[in-house]
Amino acid sequence: MDPHKRSATTEVIDEREQVLAKGRYGTDTGGYTRMLEAGRRFADRTWAVEGCAGIGRHVAQRLLADGETVIDVPAKLSARVRVFDTGQGRKTDPVDAHSVAVAGLRSPALRQVQADDTAVVLRLLVQERGDRTTPASG
Repeated sequence: MDPHKRSATTEVIDEREQVLAKGRYGTDTGGYTRMLEAGRRFADRTWAVEGCAGIGRHVAQRLLADGETVIDVPAKLSARVRVFDTGQGRKTDPVDAHSVAVAGLRSPALRQVQADDTAVVLRLLVQERGDRTTPASG
């Protein structure tokens, strides 16, 4: 996945780097939900997200909260893959998403992302607040 502030471009590849699916999704609730549903069509999946300590942090933490496995692909690694794969450094979101997917597949030592304790606490507080403000049915 090539994440941005308002969108994320994804590409699903198999073990032979054959493209199985592509997509561009908003980072709002609806877009994220559609992206997650599209990814969950593939049973054996790992989300390779570029820059999980930076621009990709938010979406990576959301995926973790939803029980997904996420690995962090450093931007320098995906840039290297892009240059070797295309023979040039031309950047587009689909090309970047492909480079992140290939780097994630071919680099077994990449860091698996862990849930950020602060994000977990904030999520629990938001859920608790929502529970208190939602009228009880009955």
